[in-house]
Amino acid sequence: MFDHITPSTPDPIMSLMEAYMQDANPQKVNLGIGLYYDHQGNIPLMQAVHIAEQRLLEQQRPHTYPPIEGSALFARQIQTLLFGEPVDRIATVQSVGGSGALKLGADFIYHYLARREIWVSDPTWANHWAIFEGAGLKVNTYPYFDDASGELRFAAMLDTLSALPEGAVVLLHPCCHNPTGTDLSPAQWQAVIEVVQRRRLLPFFDIAYQGFGDGLDEDCFALRAMLKTDVDFLVSNSFSKNVALYGQRLGGLSVRCATAEAAVNVKGALKTLIRRSYSCPPTHGSQIVETLLADPQLYQLWASELTTMRQRIKQMRVGLAAGLEQGGTTLDYTRIRDQKGMFSYTGLNERQLGQLRQQYSIYLVAPGRMCLPGLNQQNLDYVAAAILDVTRTA
Repeated sequence: MFDHITPSTPDPIMSLMEAYMQDANPQKVNLGIGLYYDHQGNIPLMQAVHIAEQRLLEQQRPHTYPPIEGSALFARQIQTLLFGEPVDRIATVQSVGGSGALKLGADFIYHYLARREIWVSDPTWANHWAIFEGAGLKVNTYPYFDDASGELRFAAMLDTLSALPEGAVVLLHPCCHNPTGTDLSPAQWQAVIEVVQRRRLLPFFDIAYQGFGDGLDEDCFALRAMLKTDVDFLVSNSFSKNVALYGQRLGGLSVRCATAEAAVNVKGALKTLIRRSYSCPPTHGSQIVETLLADPQLYQLWASELTTMRQRIKQMRVGLAAGLEQGGTTLDYTRIRDQKGMFSYTGLNERQLGQLRQQYSIYLVAPGRMCLPGLNQQNLDYVAAAILDVTRTA
């Protein structure tokens, strides 16, 4: 019965992680998968998360089923984080990670809005293609980043968005663009919002790295600016990175509607999609975040820890760029220094990436995406020297 099934194509990022794990070189460096590592190269257990989890364990709660849409308190907290306060015209449900929110949103677009296409940035996170195509949507692109020059293709982006059909679904990254690390300025966001309003487009925001750009509130500029318009839109968010709860698969999907009544109906539609997929979300991660966000002192501790994480990434950007500059690299090190979030589109080509892996056991995702938290004071000089070497080679 299953003999006709051919070997599947390995996921490029997960395959790279597997190769890294099997590498015996004690100097190996993982700059591939999107995980935050601390200055010692470890995935942190945030102190605020640890305290919140201990409080939960002391309560000895039973592990019962949650509502289909997840906790109502958790939904309000998501809205406060994203929009500054709860909004009755926004339907928010808990999802299985940010990826699950994207899939749920894609299913909603396909089954309830009868849309069959979506436009994503060129480039975008590779799994965006897989998720949307898996939901039955045709994936198109709009210009975003020029890897050769390291510059945003903003004029071309606006031109393409302006030519889309009315009601077209457009995926946008509010902050910490994955994979380029190149974000729009507030003025550029206002220009995009004007086009969205004029063309009556449907934005689908994917914010997986809130707090890693400029700050928890600053990273939501585009969302809060869009909220001031009359435009309907969707938002997927994730707590994998900013609370370091990767394995708990914790996220949310929010849909801004014209009225509170419409929001109730949209939430009902989302619940229908959830029920016939995974029935209801897991509870442990959401209860940790609920506890953390409900306590002002724990919230401040978490925000402080997140600031430390964000600043460490920026220090690694500056340090690597300085090392490359001092070494006289031909690589455009300024993009590494100036981009935001966990990732940078370095401009390294396939040959150079292969040399880094084979000669130095340094792993980046093609075509040259670097995950900056993999750098620390112990390996920074080693990575800089390796990049200098492979970029000198003819």
